[in-house]
Amino acid sequence: MNIKKQKGFTIIELIVVIAIIAILASIVLVNVTQYINKAKDAAIKSDMSNIAVGMGACGAAANGSFSGCDTNASYVQQNLRNDITSNQGGTFVPVYKADNSAYCIYAKLNDGSYWCNDSTGITKAEASGWTACTAGSPTCP
Repeated sequence: MNIKKQKGFTIIELIVVIAIIAILASIVLVNVTQYINKAKDAAIKSDMSNIAVGMGACGAAANGSFSGCDTNASYVQQNLRNDITSNQGGTFVPVYKADNSAYCIYAKLNDGSYWCNDSTGITKAEASGWTACTAGSPTCP
């Protein structure tokens, strides 16, 4: 009598392997999403620093007036603003003092916090809602 042994996996074994792979994939996906948002926030901070440098140069060229410096293509590249708002998912807002002698720019990051640069050279994060960047006193708190 010749008995053949069957080789291969049962359907139960295949389902268990697929379930394990699905669980591992979901864990990886959650971590990757967090790192992507952190990378976007780092890009926003970098863009904000570059905008602040351009605004400083614009204000110096205009004898201390920062009026319209956030959109002046000679000093602040428009693609940096677009990168913050479109590509990185942040929100960019410039605020000027009434006489345009000072500015404060801030961006809402993907993690919900805010990033601020102002004409005094302060660059910092703010975790709660933004109230200090107003036309009366455009400085980072």
